[in-house]
Amino acid sequence: MSPFDPQESPLARTRRARRMARELAVIHPDAHCELDFTTPLELLVATVLSAQTTDRTVNKVTPTLFARYPTAAAYAGADRAELEEVLKPTGFFRAKANSVIGLGQALVERFDGEVPGRLTDLVTLPGVGRKTANVVLGNAFGVPGLTVDTHFGRLVRRFGWTAEEDPVKVEAEIAEIVPKKEWTMFSHRVIFHGRRVCHAKKPACGACGLAAWCPSYGIGPLDPEAAAKLVKTPAASDTE
Repeated sequence: MSPFDPQESPLARTRRARRMARELAVIHPDAHCELDFTTPLELLVATVLSAQTTDRTVNKVTPTLFARYPTAAAYAGADRAELEEVLKPTGFFRAKANSVIGLGQALVERFDGEVPGRLTDLVTLPGVGRKTANVVLGNAFGVPGLTVDTHFGRLVRRFGWTAEEDPVKVEAEIAEIVPKKEWTMFSHRVIFHGRRVCHAKKPACGACGLAAWCPSYGIGPLDPEAAAKLVKTPAASDTE
């Protein structure tokens, strides 16, 4: 049974959601992008590489990668075998090498080698969907964006904020609830909560600061001690 309650009025849902969003800011004051980067290009490439692996794994690879390929042109002209060797620890390295080379070529051919700062342009790039585009916009350009990854979608459905499964529809519904200026930080907080507390298989309900407003409270252990053992530290929580 879905935690989404169609009997809850949109106003009541928005008020409850914003109360939870405020609490998330208290629970996760350290929330941030967990991919290491210094430029929009570095973040774009790191985000593409983060598919099907952990941010920590990507962060181990990117110092070598960024030093060897500092520009879009460098990716466009990369030796495929060399690039694949660097990317191997991230998994699916052949497909990722294709994406990164294609990304470099598209940036050189269409955007003078610069990462564009608009969603409509970013989503035309190889391997870049709305999720990746919003990560780059929010964290490299300061343009508010909602990052609907697996954690984000799971949590906003558990919170009873939406019943949608499609990420684009989820993004549209949450955009109506959360003030635009908060989108980027809100995304980080939800993702932190999903990685540390509200796990896919066994959420730490009894240790969750959102319990009072969450319709899914009780799907995980309620005993405080048992729940506390499920809460992951930042060092152990990068499981996406």
